[in-house]
Amino acid sequence: MRAWWRDARAGVVADAVDVLGAADGQAFGARVDVVIDELHEAVDDVYGARGHDPDALVLHLLALALATAEERSEALRILDHRREIDPHWFLRARQVGYVAYTDRFAGTLRGVIDRLDHLDELGITYLHLMPLLRPREGENDGGYAVADYGAVDPRLGTMADLEALAGELHDRDMALCIDLVVNHTAAEHPWAQAARAGDPTHRRYYRIFPDRTEPDQYEATLREVFPEMAPGSFTHVEGLGWVWTTFREWQWDLDYENPDVLASMCAVMGDLANRGVDVFRLDAVPFLWKQKGTDCENLPQAHRIVQILRNVLRVSAPGTICKAEAIVSPDELVQYLGGHDPEVRECELAYHNQLMVMLWSSLAARDAQLMTRSLERMRQPPDGTGWVTYVRCHDDIGWAVSDEDAAAVGWNGFEHRAFLNRYYAGEHPGSWAQGVKFQENPVTLDARISGTTAALCGIDQARERQDPVALGAAIRRFLLLHAVVIGWGGSIPVLYMGDEIALANDRSFADDPDHADDNRWIHRPPMDWEAAARRHDSGSVEGRVYAGLREQIQARRDLPVMRAGGTTSARWTGHPSVFAWRRTHPRHLPFLGLAAFSDQPTSVPLPVAADAGLHDPVPVLASDGDVRIDDGRIHLPAWGWVWLSD
Repeated sequence: MRAWWRDARAGVVADAVDVLGAADGQAFGARVDVVIDELHEAVDDVYGARGHDPDALVLHLLALALATAEERSEALRILDHRREIDPHWFLRARQVGYVAYTDRFAGTLRGVIDRLDHLDELGITYLHLMPLLRPREGENDGGYAVADYGAVDPRLGTMADLEALAGELHDRDMALCIDLVVNHTAAEHPWAQAARAGDPTHRRYYRIFPDRTEPDQYEATLREVFPEMAPGSFTHVEGLGWVWTTFREWQWDLDYENPDVLASMCAVMGDLANRGVDVFRLDAVPFLWKQKGTDCENLPQAHRIVQILRNVLRVSAPGTICKAEAIVSPDELVQYLGGHDPEVRECELAYHNQLMVMLWSSLAARDAQLMTRSLERMRQPPDGTGWVTYVRCHDDIGWAVSDEDAAAVGWNGFEHRAFLNRYYAGEHPGSWAQGVKFQENPVTLDARISGTTAALCGIDQARERQDPVALGAAIRRFLLLHAVVIGWGGSIPVLYMGDEIALANDRSFADDPDHADDNRWIHRPPMDWEAAARRHDSGSVEGRVYAGLREQIQARRDLPVMRAGGTTSARWTGHPSVFAWRRTHPRHLPFLGLAAFSDQPTSVPLPVAADAGLHDPVPVLASDGDVRIDDGRIHLPAWGWVWLSD
């Protein structure tokens, strides 16, 4: 392969110099040199094995990359150069994210610009706006059924508005993340409409079968993602055939066996990068490849496709990065960060779903043994990559508790998952949670949970009962969870919109016919700006939560151990209710976090800190209450936590 590239390189660089000028053209060639081996290998593995010419396909993809680079503005090229010098820019200690629906946060993209001071004040440096590209009319899976990759939802604004927002964010040294649905399009997308009209080129963009023979063969090993809302994985379209629809009947899966689909998606990413997008959340990436006899999830070819998309973007717009939306088992998760054998470049970020699940598990059980067991066996992310850590997101909570991990601490996995569903739905005796079950299966008793952070922590219940003692405990639980995700290190902690002011469940979702059959909208309330105005009132719930989160964010900025280049690992404390995590960095003092998942005061022996490399531990930040170090022990109040350094 190297010989092929030596022959082709001169022409590629000459074209780049002709289009971009000498300096940028040579830089383009240098970037290709960095990725060419992995890019060609991935293309050959997926497409060469199916009769396509890998050399020609790589050159085609590089031509698309050059077209993107040519259209890149001067401001974005400068940003590219800065980030190439500082490739870990997204994993600095200052990075803290915020995720929101544009319309629910500020109405429009222009409205978001008007609210950036709110994010600045909180300490946000990374804004993730939920699906904003033009969706199909009517039901659209919250925007994940995209009808046009080249246009913004007209209710939110225009592409010019998106560019203006990106420019404002960059002026504030903030990054913009958007969702890019790479697995499927809406049935109304021009590609799908052309396929429906009989165009053979676009018919090959989707997996379409003339009868049920092959769909039945595939479905023998597929799982249903939404068994109640959308049973099965195929939809019959009159005059066309059986279309693969993993999620809903109006979301048509793209066929990445066709290299034209791959090239089209590279062009889409290049165009959006040139609008100022810094981070692409690649939606539903585990489903990109289909193969009979498998569950068609997390297949090696799916990883190869992501590697190709990412490497093309590295050449054309090196200031951008990718985040994998892959809610998979811990053993499979790190592979989306390139943690293969051998390691290869894939996404820079992935969601730490396991940390989120284990936080809620520990909170309900008052026991962190399962959390410690589950997290201590997870592989570290490869160098130059990191987790997105979070307490809540726009989605439901699925209980990713493996039977193996549960058995290791003497628990029954099925029973524990059932307990968590009962607890967070408020059905367990003494529960303070007010969540609701999502996609409950009456046969298997499987379910997931919807609800805002405030509702699941007990803040909603305490407010309704006007119980100040219960409210204080609920706020401590709320801040305990965030102390772990914000203090994890080597990651981007992300707050979900409204959590900074403890927004309650929004039960009015049931009155909206577009949302009534999807109770996840209960935890997607509109931003309450009247409540946000109380964020500086220390006597209000909003003020107490906001002050606590802002204090954690500011303290994190002053801890260089949180930046990229270190490792974070779970530690056993000897106390079943106290979780510990250790952060180390070759150039900075070690860090130890302790979190007490208990409604009673607890303590752990001081040697826990010494074993983590802290010989003279001092609190950097701690919860309200009696956190102290004396008599050879570290004492924590109920739902207490502490960040320790040497």
